[in-house]
Amino acid sequence: MSDSPLSDEELLAYLDEMLPTDRSAEVEQILREQSDLRHRAALLSRRRDSGGHTLGEIWRRRQLSCPTRETLGTFVLGVAEPDVEDYIIFHTEVVGCRICNANLHDLKSQHEASQETVTRQKRYFESSAGLLRSQHFDSNS
Repeated sequence: MSDSPLSDEELLAYLDEMLPTDRSAEVEQILREQSDLRHRAALLSRRRDSGGHTLGEIWRRRQLSCPTRETLGTFVLGVAEPDVEDYIIFHTEVVGCRICNANLHDLKSQHEASQETVTRQKRYFESSAGLLRSQHFDSNS
């Protein structure tokens, strides 16, 4: 490895869009400024794509450390086991997994939308129930 501020692993993670957003922006800026680093990134990409697989590359590409969408859903609902909850927080906030963060954002949006629907349905029912009660009492008079 050279005296570069970026390791091969970090360059590959950048190419796979697996770095946290802030770090990805920093790496992009460094690559813009250093042509030798761009060349090294291109070589790494070609070597990886030509069949040189390491355990780490397989692990990252197959997202083996990522929780399933179902597990992320239990986290959103607040019913995940404490150790699972801790791992999801670590994986999304410390590691900064962009894929899991995108899934979490999507699941939270869906959950909020369904909560709004339930609230709206409840309000409709309550207002209709009151109307039906008053009509029932009026017809019995």
